[in-house]
Amino acid sequence: MIPQAAGYSLKDSMKITFLRHGRSRADDENVIEGRYDSPLTAAGIQQAELLAAYWRENNPGFDHAECSTLSRARQTAEIVCDALGLIPTPVEEWMEFDNTPIAGMTHEAAQQKYPIPAFRHRYQKFTPDGGESEDAFRRRAATALEQVFQSGAENALVVAHGGVLNMALRALVGCPDHVIFPFGDTAFTVVEVSRNSERVVLRAVAQQPHLAAHPELLNF
Repeated sequence: MIPQAAGYSLKDSMKITFLRHGRSRADDENVIEGRYDSPLTAAGIQQAELLAAYWRENNPGFDHAECSTLSRARQTAEIVCDALGLIPTPVEEWMEFDNTPIAGMTHEAAQQKYPIPAFRHRYQKFTPDGGESEDAFRRRAATALEQVFQSGAENALVVAHGGVLNMALRALVGCPDHVIFPFGDTAFTVVEVSRNSERVVLRAVAQQPHLAAHPELLNF
């Protein structure tokens, strides 16, 4: 959190960059990720290093950084932030959807043990053996977003996962769950949030300029 001295006044708006982690081991293992704590692969590390180099040359001016506590997001944040002289704060609320009963399972094994129901209520647990409800996930993402807004930052970086970043963006712009914000590996979306109105401006969506010269890394 940025300290606020007496008489401190925030700017009229703040910028938030939402960054998804790089490629992780679960992608190569072809298993369900979510809460499966899968580290970055060599390709994922390279993706993060390329973004770090890009932002070192095109400094976005972040004054605050936080990340999910899961390895793949934390590693990505550390690589990127080290290049910018920042230390990311791990925040549990930015963890991916809690699918603990099936995390790390193959899709076939998960479907056999926990067949996808025709309907799942938004207050219903993900499986009979646990996991997060859709509503709990939405509320957690909104809480994480609120904490960023209240941090005092003017230009924040959040490094997390596609699911939770989508939930946060939907909460921010007020759109329904069928609206999807795409996030490839180390793709980032930038928003500007007004502090004195409900105005939100999408400045950039699903950006991967650091991978433009590396199409082999865009295939993941």
